[in-house]
Amino acid sequence: MENWLDDLRRAAGFLTRVPISQPHDTDGFLRAMRVYPLVGAAIGLAAGCLLLVLLKLHVPPFAAAALALGASALITGALHEDGLADIADGFGGGRDKPAKLDIMRDSRLGTYGTLALLVVFTARVAALAAIPALSAIAALVATHALARAVVPAVSLLLPFARADGLAAGAGQPDPVVVATALGFGALIAVICLPFGTAVLAMIVTALGATAVGWLAMRQIGGVTGDVLGATEQVGEALVLLLLAARLG
Repeated sequence: MENWLDDLRRAAGFLTRVPISQPHDTDGFLRAMRVYPLVGAAIGLAAGCLLLVLLKLHVPPFAAAALALGASALITGALHEDGLADIADGFGGGRDKPAKLDIMRDSRLGTYGTLALLVVFTARVAALAAIPALSAIAALVATHALARAVVPAVSLLLPFARADGLAAGAGQPDPVVVATALGFGALIAVICLPFGTAVLAMIVTALGATAVGWLAMRQIGGVTGDVLGATEQVGEALVLLLLAARLG
């Protein structure tokens, strides 16, 4: 039990800006990836509760959805949004692998990154605004859990694009960790959503992760921390769009 609590603290400390004391040992970072979906579910729950409060205050649905998703980005420190913007700038602006990786390390936001953030954030907001208020919390919990459940799998299945990056420094998770994360994501989705919709959400998330991984292999020959962040963002957008179509 203590290992699970340590993993939750590590995962929450990495995935969010919530001030949480970390375990003293540093060798459990990869193992903590198994609880990424649980931390994602908590983030989704917080965003969903804020959304319901705003709707109760008669804030227009689109504005309420934007504020709720903005709040979730504040909770995470825009960790995943930063990854999406970086790979958009790198893949769009670099002529070869070294140039793409250099651009991805640049802290400045470029045109491609700006467009990617605008498109994905707008799609997420519009989709969330179309989901009925009574289903919004469950939808956000499932979405955030599933989007993070596939991150360990991408990290395991793809090689590292650079030897000195954050992802490479951490290493690859154990297959059991990956399976546990996927299991948690699937369980949360089944609990929160109608069964058929939950299965479709899992498929859509897997397809999104596959697409991002395929693109990363073509562009830079592997995965980086930014690629993992972009995987989460694409997963969020696709699942919310699916849920808007199914539940709206």
